[in-house]
Amino acid sequence: MNQLQLFLPCAAGVEGLLADEVHAITGLAGEDLLSGRGGVLVRASWRDAMLLNLHSRLAQRVLVQLSHTPYRSERDLYEAASAVAWEIWFTTRQTFKIEVTAQHSPLKSLNFAALKIKDAVADRFRHKSGARPDVNTQWPDIRIYAHLTTDMATLYIDTSGEPLFKRGWREDKGDAPLKETLAAAMIAASGWDGQADEPVPLYDPCCGSGTIAIEAAQIASNIAPGSLRRFAFEKMLPFQSHVWSAIKNEAESCRTTRATAVFGSDVAHRMVDFAERNAQRAGVAQAVQFRGGDALQRMPPSETPGILLLNPPYGERIEAGGVAGQRATGRELAQADDGGDFFSQLATHWKKNYAGWSAWVLTPDLKLPGRMRLKESRRVPMWNGPIECRLFRFDMVKGSARGTRAP
Repeated sequence: MNQLQLFLPCAAGVEGLLADEVHAITGLAGEDLLSGRGGVLVRASWRDAMLLNLHSRLAQRVLVQLSHTPYRSERDLYEAASAVAWEIWFTTRQTFKIEVTAQHSPLKSLNFAALKIKDAVADRFRHKSGARPDVNTQWPDIRIYAHLTTDMATLYIDTSGEPLFKRGWREDKGDAPLKETLAAAMIAASGWDGQADEPVPLYDPCCGSGTIAIEAAQIASNIAPGSLRRFAFEKMLPFQSHVWSAIKNEAESCRTTRATAVFGSDVAHRMVDFAERNAQRAGVAQAVQFRGGDALQRMPPSETPGILLLNPPYGERIEAGGVAGQRATGRELAQADDGGDFFSQLATHWKKNYAGWSAWVLTPDLKLPGRMRLKESRRVPMWNGPIECRLFRFDMVKGSARGTRAP
């Protein structure tokens, strides 16, 4: 277990940030840490796999690669799965599930492919011990993933269980909430350093249930993102409870209680209540300040300029609120060209009151800079689930935006 091939999938556009995070967590580099399409490949130990589950904010899962072979038919998948020593990972008393993904696979049915892999796993156990584990498609103890390309099949066992964005603290949420992993990616892309001696303020004026602000507050407080949840590796045969306890105790000892400068606000006071309850569960109630108020009216939460970081409402995601939302919602909001245009009003408000701040805005609207009459200094491609987005950076200079009327 000291030389495993791990694959950490992540949202498209986040691979480089995830590679940096893996290096910070494990110290791995060079040939042991490679960025790929949709994730990062890591040559590491079983202990590293546990560390990454506990500490990674950007990975979706931590998968152990167990097979990588050419294939042409479902029979080849059966043979590949039969050759894997599943019995060193779990027992017949545990349940399992097969999930198959594919890119340009010649096979006609992924369900049939999953069935053949399931048969191979069950048959191997039966041949080895005379018994086989049961399948549970809802809440399996063990998840096995197969990824098929044009001619190669890769088999993985999942050490995470529930996806890693499920931190365990967000019980209160609104419509179309931002995943914690994407919020963490936005923070990483912005360059905000919550561990600095005097971190600059970070403020989300459209905070919803508080995901971005809470992630930032946990970073500043050095709280491991997986500290509130359980993982699939705890049910696997290589698991040693004393090693895991030592890893968790070390993470717990690194928590800090120093003052932070993380803020959030939302036009819906109901969402502010949600955010405060989530922050309490996340252990950062004292490290983040939430307020009610419209993004078009809220003044800077600190005298020191900092970072505005937000995922504002847009058509595919949620109906809009606030001053502009009184006259337009959804797609109409982004397309309005009168004084009710939320984004041009927001730009005017920022330029007037947030001089020296940098604003990072996640949006699927590639024309947003023109809509806000601002020139972006950076644009970072990111995906919000199935929605292709850009994270735009705007550097605020005092004065009215050119051609923008004041609200």
